Amino acid sequence: MNQLRELTLASASPRRAELLTQIGVEFTKRPVDLDESALPAERPSELVMRLAGAKAKAAAKLLQSTNNVILASDTIVVLDDEALGKPVDFAHARQMLSSLSGRSHQVLTAISVKDASRQKTVCVATDVHFATLSDEDIEQYWATGEPADKAGAYGIQGIAGQFVRSIGGSYSAVVGLPLYETVQLLKEFEVIK
Repeated sequence: MNQLRELTLASASPRRAELLTQIGVEFTKRPVDLDESALPAERPSELVMRLAGAKAKAAAKLLQSTNNVILASDTIVVLDDEALGKPVDFAHARQMLSSLSGRSHQVLTAISVKDASRQKTVCVATDVHFATLSDEDIEQYWATGEPADKAGAYGIQGIAGQFVRSIGGSYSAVVGLPLYETVQLLKEFEVIK
């Protein structure tokens, strides 16, 4: 891929880095650490878009470069209009996975691209339908360590893929970076042709 501008990924996520590498985009990583708490009365779509935008701004401020383009992303799992974050412990993960069991939920991933003069943020929604999980399924899954740092306590690209009956929308968005929308924004910001 012919790259025109330098790209910085404002994320420590190995999954987002893998997805960018998969499509041939070169980048450097500059993770940022933000308070990801929801504001009072903030809807999940507003939360995920605000966080992606704030991560891009924070990385740009740290880099203080006029040449770099920043890409940031945030992903949340939404069930019954409530955002499910990362589990704090096994009891929390069990509660989340039990609530997702046998039901459909949404995964919202927002991406934000920023350069010195502008910023654009978009949100992609994907419907995910889970199989029914037994207590044993949940306990065995927790024991793998995979759900500990994942929104909604699962990673579709890993062991939890076996729990997903179907999806409607972007698989890569559920992983953490919607590739189609990312490429469109990188073209708009003249990072790639």
